[in-house]
Amino acid sequence: MRLTSHQEPTHLRGLSTKGTTRRLWAAALTAGVLAAGLLSGPTASARPVPEPSPTTMSIKSPPGGANVRVLIFYGSAAAGDESPVVNAGIETIEKIGLTGPANQRFKIEATDDASVFTNEKKLGRFNSVVFLTGGGDVLDPDEEAGLEAYMEAGGGFVGIHDAARAEPYSEWFTGLVGARPAANSPTSVQRATVEVGDRLHPATKDLPVQWKRPDQWLNWAKNPSGEVHTVARVRESTYQPGANGNGSDHPVSWCRDYDGGRSFYTGMGGTVSSYDETDFRAHLRGALLWTTRLVQADCKATITGNYKAERLTQPNQPGQSDQIGEPHGLVAAPDGRVLYIGRGGADGSQPVITDWNDPDVGKGKGQIHVYDPKTGKVTLAGELTVFGNKGGGDELTKVEEGLLGIELDPKFEQNSWVYLHYTPHSQINRDTHMAERRVSRFTLDLATDKLDLGSEKVLLKWPVQIHSCCHAGGGMTWDSKGNLYVATGDNNSSGFSGGYSGNNPQPNYKGVSFADARRTAGNTHNLNGKILRIHPEPDGTYTLPEGNLFTGKETAEGGGKTRGEIYAMGVRNPARIFVDKSTDILYAGWVGPDAGQPSPIWGPAKYDTFAVITKASNRGWPYCMGNKQPYRDRNLPDPSQPLGWYDCDHPKNESPNNDGLVNLPPVTGNNVWYSPQGGGPDYPRDANGVPSYKQEEATYRLPWLKGGGQAAMNGPVYRYDAANANATKWPAYWDGKWFIGDFYDADQPRNAVLMDPATQGDGGLPVHSESLKKIVPIGNDGIKNLMDWKFGPDGSLYVLDYGRGFFTSDSKSALWRVTYTGGGPTPAADQLARRTE
Repeated sequence: MRLTSHQEPTHLRGLSTKGTTRRLWAAALTAGVLAAGLLSGPTASARPVPEPSPTTMSIKSPPGGANVRVLIFYGSAAAGDESPVVNAGIETIEKIGLTGPANQRFKIEATDDASVFTNEKKLGRFNSVVFLTGGGDVLDPDEEAGLEAYMEAGGGFVGIHDAARAEPYSEWFTGLVGARPAANSPTSVQRATVEVGDRLHPATKDLPVQWKRPDQWLNWAKNPSGEVHTVARVRESTYQPGANGNGSDHPVSWCRDYDGGRSFYTGMGGTVSSYDETDFRAHLRGALLWTTRLVQADCKATITGNYKAERLTQPNQPGQSDQIGEPHGLVAAPDGRVLYIGRGGADGSQPVITDWNDPDVGKGKGQIHVYDPKTGKVTLAGELTVFGNKGGGDELTKVEEGLLGIELDPKFEQNSWVYLHYTPHSQINRDTHMAERRVSRFTLDLATDKLDLGSEKVLLKWPVQIHSCCHAGGGMTWDSKGNLYVATGDNNSSGFSGGYSGNNPQPNYKGVSFADARRTAGNTHNLNGKILRIHPEPDGTYTLPEGNLFTGKETAEGGGKTRGEIYAMGVRNPARIFVDKSTDILYAGWVGPDAGQPSPIWGPAKYDTFAVITKASNRGWPYCMGNKQPYRDRNLPDPSQPLGWYDCDHPKNESPNNDGLVNLPPVTGNNVWYSPQGGGPDYPRDANGVPSYKQEEATYRLPWLKGGGQAAMNGPVYRYDAANANATKWPAYWDGKWFIGDFYDADQPRNAVLMDPATQGDGGLPVHSESLKKIVPIGNDGIKNLMDWKFGPDGSLYVLDYGRGFFTSDSKSALWRVTYTGGGPTPAADQLARRTE
C-alpha cells in the first residue's frame, strides 16, 4: 500500500544541524532495533558509526524481525504529474515480494513523503529502502541524516535509474548510489547489449551473459569501477552513448557494502516497459533479496582496495642470483612453495660472449629458485648450463633460447619430479649454428629445495637453429589425464618479411632456413611453432595420447610426413599456456610479428593472440592470423614479390623448406587478437573473403583492448575452492574467468575475460572483460613487465615481474603475490533475515 503524502516543498522545510540530528536519530534507532528488526552491521565506508550503546550490544535477533518489509520512496523534486515509471516500478516490486519461495517473500509500502526518514520507529520496520525517484533535492538535512543512520544500523538500499540524480549536493548519497550521471546523457530509448559479468550475485546469476534490451542508458561523470562491485556493464558499441560515454568499461549495475548496510544500484529501469521484462524483474528481485538480508552476496570481489600486492623477493646481492634469475616462468607446488626459473641472462656485471669462435658463445645459467611461504626465504635450487645468454645469432644482440619452462609432476608430493624445458649449451654446434631443445625430468630434494642435476631423464628432444633469433616459446602445463603440453616457438627470425608473415624462404645458414616459418610452425613434420602433447611415463619415456592433430603415421606424395606429438600447429611464440583441469581445455597466447600497420599488399599488422583451444587444430601462423585474416604468399625465385592470398580454409605449405604435408588442416579462428591500432581489428572482405586491410576501414571488435609494444602473456583460469580455508584466496566471483595479459603495462591488456562455451572453440569473442590493472598493479614500482602469473593452492595469485631491462635481471626483477583482503559475502550468516509470519 502507499502511504499518504505529506511532503512539503523543499524551501519550506525546517533547517537543523544535520550532525546533531544524525546522532540523535542513530541512538533512537538502535534503542528500538529489537522491534524494528535491524542489526548494527560492520561499517564499510569512511563515515564513523556512533559508539554502540548497551542496548545495541545486547541485540541477538536477526534483522527483519517477524516480517520482511520494503519501503519504496518515490518523492521527486520535479513538478508535475507522477511518472508512469513510478507506478510500473511499485507494481512490479509488489509482485516480486508476493512471489517466489515463501521464505523469500516480503511486503512493500510506498510513499513520496520524505518525513518517513525522520520517523525512526516507522523506518526501522523496513529491511530495505528503494529509491524510485525522479531525482533532485528530495531530502532535507534531517531526512538525509535519518537515511544515513538507517544504513549505519544495517539497512539496505536499492536505487533505480534516476535515483542517481537524487540529493545532488550530498557526498554521502553519492557514495550510497556509487556514481552520478554525466551531463547530456542520452535520453532516447535504445536497444543495447548488457554484459553480465557476475554469474553468482542473486541479481545477475540467472540472466543471459549477453543481455539485449532497450532502456535509457546513463553515462557517468566518474566511472565507479573499482570503488563499487560492478555486476553488469553495457556495451557501448551496441548503441549511441553520445559524447560523454564511458568507453569499454561502462558499468550499469553495481553493489557495495556501505556505511554498515548494503547498497545496490542499477542504471536500468528508466522505461515503463522495463518492468514488464522477466529478466529485469529477476534483476530487481536479486537486488532486493540481498539488501533485505534474505540472501548473502559478495559485493566486494572487484573493489580494488580489497586486494594486496606484495613483493616477495628482494633484489639480488651484487654479482649473485640469490633471489631470482632472468624471470621466465613459475609453478606452485601443492604445499605452497613456488618454483620459478631464470632463462639464462646474467646481470649487467657479467660478460656476454658473442663470438662464434669462442667455445663459450652464448653460455648462460638457467636458474631454478624456490620460494617457501612458510619461511619467506628463497633457495637457489640449481643451475643448468644453457645456450641462452644475451648474444649469438645473426643480429649479435639477442637470443631467446635458455631455460624456458617448468612444471611439476602431477604426483610431485610423492615423487618430487620437476620437468624443465631448455636448450643445453653442451649440445650446440658452432659450425652449423644448430642446437638441441629438450624436455627433461629432474628430482627435487624436498628437504633442502635442491635439484639433483644428475637425476636427469631426457623425455623429448628436437633440433633448433640458433644462427638467428628468435621465438623459443617455453610454457608447459598438464591436463587431468596426465598429459604434458609443451609450447614451442617457431624458431624463426623476426626480419626478412617486413614484419608481416614470416614466410621468406631465401635466407638460410648452411642450408637451414631461419626466416621461413613454413619450415617450422606451418610444417607438420617439425616440432617448432607448436603446442605438443605427450604422456610422460615413469621410466622417463613418453607415449602419445589419442586426439592429437596427427598420428605420426600420415604420409603424402612427395614424402611429406607428420609428428604425432603435435596437438596444435601454427603458433608463433607461445610463451605461456594453461590447461583448466576442470574442463581439460587449453588456453594459450603468443606474440605476433612486427608490422606496425596493416598492408593491402601483404596483410594484417602484428597481432598478438590469445586462443581457447578445445581440440587439436591449426591456429594459422604463418598463413593467417586473428579471425582467419590471410597473409600474402611469397616464394622463390623472388620473395620480395607478392603472390596470391593464402586460403585459411584450405592452407597449403608450398615452401621449398617444407618436409611435411602440403595440404594442411583448416585454420581455426582465434578468440582475442590486438594490433597497435586496437583490439580485434577487422575489415570489409571481398568475394574471396580477403580483407581490405585499409586502416581507415577497420572496425575494432574488442574495444577494451589496445596495443603498441606488445608481448602476449597468457594466464590461468581461476577455480574457486570453497574447501580452501585460506581467508586471502580470491573470491568465487572470479571462478571460470580467464586471465590474459601482456608483458607491457601501458595500454596493453591485463584482463579477466568470460568466454561463451558454445562459441569459444571456434574463435568466439569474449562476452565480458574486466580490467585487472588496479588489482595486479601496473607502473614502475608495481608489476610493470608481466612475465608469468598463476594461482597457488592457497588461492593467491603469484606473478613474475621480468624487470626493466632485457636479457638480464635487475633490481625490479621479482616474484609477487596478490591476495584478497575483503572478507566474505554479506550479511554474515547470523545476520540473515528470518522471514516468519
